[in-house]
Order: sequence, then structure tokens, then C-alpha cells
Amino acid sequence: MKKVILSVCIGLLCLSGNAQNEGGFRVGLDLGVVPTNGGGGILLSLEPKYNIKDNMNVGLRIGVAAIVRDINDSGATTSAKVAANGSYVATYDYYFNGAGKSFVPYIGAGAGYYSIANVELDDTDNNNDFTVDATGKMGGLVRGGFEWGKFRMGLEYNLVPESTLQDINGNNQGTVANSYVGIHLGFYVGGGKWGK
Repeated sequence: MKKVILSVCIGLLCLSGNAQNEGGFRVGLDLGVVPTNGGGGILLSLEPKYNIKDNMNVGLRIGVAAIVRDINDSGATTSAKVAANGSYVATYDYYFNGAGKSFVPYIGAGAGYYSIANVELDDTDNNNDFTVDATGKMGGLVRGGFEWGKFRMGLEYNLVPESTLQDINGNNQGTVANSYVGIHLGFYVGGGKWGK
């Protein structure tokens, strides 16, 4: 297994000599935070991309996010909403690059599949109630940020439809929002630098 991982890493590093131009291939890795009301979360994504033009690429973002929202702990009672999701989103990015520049702003969008698991915990009535939902939904994202050399920083908004929570008896207990904002920092290998 170690040999396979090492071979993949060496292969990706060999791609880094190519200029950032049409026909180039690269892979990005991003780690970030999800700011929420009364909580927070983390996200991680891997995104292989193909440059269809010198300033445009398409890719597949494979990501995971874990989010805790609306934490309320008064000492005697506790309530919170916990969500975890995986996503497979086809992406398109447009880069505002000038010749020879290493600082390159970008904007992008995507659409794809989000697998979502939500749990709401509430012991305010001392019954230790919890409601759940585990579904898959089609969603999308819009994003923007910049790349500087091989590093990338951005802000994204994932637009995912709400889920209907159910108790253990199958009764509907309301809805929970699945959309979230992510702030991420990462890097990519392959494709070379923007400057030639």
C-alpha cells in the first residue's frame, strides 16, 4: 500500500512541470471551516481538474463536511443539530489570469450529488428526544477566491435543499437546513504555475 501511495505522489509531482495551459491536468486538496450559528464544522475536499482553456477548467470535487449547529447547553438541558455529508460535484472555474502573474483570482460553480445525514438532539423535556434524516439530494455550489503560486484560498456556498427530520416512530418533526458556507485553504499539484 505504501508503494502505491508513493507512486501516485511521484506521478502527480512529475506533472507539476507543465505550464498552466489548455490540456493540463491537476489535483487540488482543500481543508476548511464551516462557520455556523451556535456551532461550526470542518470540510475536506479532493478535486481533480482538467484545463479546457488557459483560464478555465472543469473538475470533480469529492468532499466531506461535518457540521454542528444551534448548540444550546443551559447546564440542565442540551440541544444541537449535527450534520455530516459527502458530495460529488462537477465544477467549472474561470480564472482572471494575466500573463506572467502568480496571483490569480477565480470564480466558479458546480452541481452534483450530496449524501446527507442529520441528527437533532434535544433533552429539554428530559425525554432525550432525537430526530434523524439520511437522504441524498441534488445540489450546487458557487465559489470564488484566489490562487497564489500552488496555494489556493476560497469561499464557497453549497446550496442543498432542506431535509425533513423524523422521530424513531417515523413522525415528521420539522425541517433542517443543509446549505452551508465553507472557507478553505489548500494547494494543488500538477498543471504548473500560472506564470510562464
